Amino acid sequence: MKAKVVVMPKTAVLDPQGAAVRDAMQHLGMREVKNVRIGKYLEIDLERDDADVEARLHKLCRDLLSNPIIEDYQLVKE
Repeated sequence: MKAKVVVMPKTAVLDPQGAAVRDAMQHLGMREVKNVRIGKYLEIDLERDDADVEARLHKLCRDLLSNPIIEDYQLVKE
């Protein structure tokens, strides 16, 4: 089983790194770029897939991979 995790800043949270990349893109001629948000993407290979593994993955996402105060995560299993 493979799990894919995307961690992004919450919409209400300022993203200074994304703003810096947006400004650089606009400076390089990409004036169409309105906003850039920068997050994290992880692919995790697992030996098995069951409800316990999924519950522990969600716990890892909440406790280790994201900061629930300022970030949201999305977990997709394949």
